[in-house]
Amino acid sequence: MTEADTSRAAVDPELLREVRRIQIRTDRLVTDVVAGGYHSVFRGSGIEFDEVREWVEGDDFRSVDWNVTARTGRPFVKKYVEERELTILFLLDRSRSMSFGTARIEDVPKSLRRVAVEFCACLGLSANRNNDKVGLLTFGDESGADGRGHFVRPKKGRVHLLRILRDCLAPLAPHPPAAPDDGTRLREALRFTAHVLRRRAVVFVLSDWLFDLPEKELRLVARRHDLTIVPCFDPRLESLPPAGLMRLTDLETGEVQVVDTSSAEVREAYARKMRARRDKLHDSARRLGADWLELSTAESVSSAVVGFFRRRELGGAGR
Repeated sequence: MTEADTSRAAVDPELLREVRRIQIRTDRLVTDVVAGGYHSVFRGSGIEFDEVREWVEGDDFRSVDWNVTARTGRPFVKKYVEERELTILFLLDRSRSMSFGTARIEDVPKSLRRVAVEFCACLGLSANRNNDKVGLLTFGDESGADGRGHFVRPKKGRVHLLRILRDCLAPLAPHPPAAPDDGTRLREALRFTAHVLRRRAVVFVLSDWLFDLPEKELRLVARRHDLTIVPCFDPRLESLPPAGLMRLTDLETGEVQVVDTSSAEVREAYARKMRARRDKLHDSARRLGADWLELSTAESVSSAVVGFFRRRELGGAGR
């Protein structure tokens, strides 16, 4: 996205209203349960020494400061505090296929992109409550020669988060039909992430994953950071209705294909292919050491987030 695009987005009244709607909705979603779960599952990058104090009953003897104890003749312990400040980075797929969606909420179409942005708002508000930094890197939209989209450097504050939501929702600029994505755009975004984030961060990659998985780059990010794969689904992407001849349009390339959905064989073959795609993605995430969090246009974002927190608290069960 160019600076001119961002400037236009900043003064678009409808865009600002949409940001406000999502803010209000996610403010309701970010309950004490969500905010508390965020704090408990995302730990700081380490611990730092705070002070030495006299030992009291119940203290761990392993924390005794033997030098001070020897000088004073009384037991003293070292006290440490968690380096709490975190950096959250959302890698958001803004390709045209993320505009798909068959559900509605508050009479507004609920696309894959909107679900992804609600997730960013939910986690972003939780991060704000914990005084953490939040950043954004998009891919698949107006990418330059390096395949990278729009980058918002991680910062703190509610105003900064609203700017991120605005940039997530900004309209896509018209352009000629694109060639099918082979994962190159995400590959370059992941390389940029590995380069720009010097300290360990929490990274979420949100996409419909309709491309080949860039496993080498994902593995690199997973090794350096806390990585979560976030696939965005719509029920209609998983199965076709028995509606006779259907005209399906590829949102990326504009290609149109007519499919006979009255055939049970065709519908089953389609569903089988989509299940295989999801299973392959899940297996890849597990093999790469990344976490897994599914979002669906048919389900509440807060429910998905709470379930994710519970799995992490159990040590990764259900990943």
